[in-house]
Amino acid sequence: MRRDESPRQEVLSWTDVDALIDQLVPQMTGVFDSLIMITRGGIIPGGLIAEALDIKQILTAAVEFPSDTAPRLLAWPSFLQFPDDELTRGRRILVVDDVWTHGRHIMTVRGRLEALGARPETAVLHYKPAKSLFPNHKPTYFAAVTDSFVVYPWETDRRTRGIRMTLGH
Repeated sequence: MRRDESPRQEVLSWTDVDALIDQLVPQMTGVFDSLIMITRGGIIPGGLIAEALDIKQILTAAVEFPSDTAPRLLAWPSFLQFPDDELTRGRRILVVDDVWTHGRHIMTVRGRLEALGARPETAVLHYKPAKSLFPNHKPTYFAAVTDSFVVYPWETDRRTRGIRMTLGH
């Protein structure tokens, strides 16, 4: 891609997301002890996957990296939220996010879980291998490979129009 070109944009519908979930779920075998959704992107796909696989223990992890001006590989993350150790130690855990672009968030969560003795497996709707900072790793499960900027239906138009609140009638 030339410097003056913007990345191709792929705007998804809810039907598209359903099709991606239908691609993803059959790849997963066995029973997971719990599912960790990485906020914010993993909340909706994580909920859909948890429902499809009947995973009852749903947890969240929030990871923040310093600003984009910091060197990508030298930036030390902060965990804004992470499950208690006793909820993860020694368990098979599915870690879900919407997209693996650079892989920093999901690999950080995976690494912390491995350090606790958990057996994490990772799942994303979209995998972008060309942008990954982890060339020797990829998601355990992914529905599609892309190089596009993906806009999910829960992201469309929210920032420009805001969310209207309805007063009770």
